[in-house]
Amino acid sequence: MISRLRRKFIITAMLSVTLVLGILIGLINFFNFRNVIENADSVLDLLITNGGEFPDMMPRRGGGQDPGNGNMMGGRDGQMSPEMKYEARYFSIVLDSEGNTLSVDTGRIAAIGSSEAEELAKMVFAGGREKGFAGGYRYRMSGKDNEVLVIFYDCGRRLDDARSFLGISVVISVIGLLIVFVLIAISSKAIIRPAAEAYEKQKRFITDAGHELKTPLAVINADCDVLEMETGDDNEWITDIRKQTKRLTDLTGQLIYLAKTEEGARSDLVKISFPLSDVVEEETESFKGPAKSSGKILETDIAPGISYNGDQKAIAQLVTILLDNAVKYSPEGGKINASLSKSGSKIIFSVSNDTSDPVSDEEMKRMFDRFYRTDRSRNSETGGYGIGLSIAKGITESHGGVIYATGKGNRITVTAEL
Repeated sequence: MISRLRRKFIITAMLSVTLVLGILIGLINFFNFRNVIENADSVLDLLITNGGEFPDMMPRRGGGQDPGNGNMMGGRDGQMSPEMKYEARYFSIVLDSEGNTLSVDTGRIAAIGSSEAEELAKMVFAGGREKGFAGGYRYRMSGKDNEVLVIFYDCGRRLDDARSFLGISVVISVIGLLIVFVLIAISSKAIIRPAAEAYEKQKRFITDAGHELKTPLAVINADCDVLEMETGDDNEWITDIRKQTKRLTDLTGQLIYLAKTEEGARSDLVKISFPLSDVVEEETESFKGPAKSSGKILETDIAPGISYNGDQKAIAQLVTILLDNAVKYSPEGGKINASLSKSGSKIIFSVSNDTSDPVSDEEMKRMFDRFYRTDRSRNSETGGYGIGLSIAKGITESHGGVIYATGKGNRITVTAEL
């Protein structure tokens, strides 16, 4: 449980950091690309307004004209740099209303020829969009007097810079996440230490208390034997004491077993290769009688010849717990199915049974909790202590497997994958 808690803490922390970092990097790069587009559109708007040429006096973005100074795309007070018209690379094409070329001007760019410029213009004209991207060029179309002016502004270098920034930010983010992961993995042990210590104390208490209870229970049982010999006949009070003593002894033994099984704490597991099919067949046969006597039907589908490397006694107990649980909680006339199969390297043992009422998803999630039973199952007829499936889960996990419950309607299935 502690190792699972630590893994969940690390996963949750990493997902949170990744989400926040992803949002930040995404927003930064989004606004970076948006800035490239807005600056290109500002230049294109200016060129369109002036018929494909820069004006002698560079305007402020808010209106008016001012030669000012500053950087290429925006100087102080939001004005464009007067150097813009010397540094900007663009070309323009004039088309008629049918898309035929009237004129081509590529004098302000060396990277593209007249024929290529004409092809690009006809392509965007056919697309019908007023503005957009054509490769590394941002374009703008404007129609006037049955003529269409198409201007392409070269912003490839700025787009490359934005892409480079995106790549660098992603690489740095990945490196940062790796560093955070290492720090969280190191610190997680100290963070969950109080929970781990409390859990270890709980397990130790259960084990110690269980061993301490064995002696007085054995004494009570021996006293019952002495009283029976002295009275010479059956006494209902002595019988009741013996019955409750046995229940308490069984519960104590199961609690100790569960405490040892959880977290792989059991050191007495003897893992050897054994015929799993034969073990499951033997255990299911022993439940056919009790199922039949209580008016229930037990059907089996056990694949022959399956062997498994594990603790035979523990696996047999796992099979017994699942079958006993199914027989107990299946209504009269209900059907129980037990199956064993192999899929690749995975061995699957599954037990399903009818139920009196549908079992909710919430109940199935808590089914393997200690002492948990659904309300309709809390009655004297079924017996049990509500820790059988917890022990089954401990056995499965101690063998490196997983166990889970699924349900549909009035049928529930518990599957152990070994």
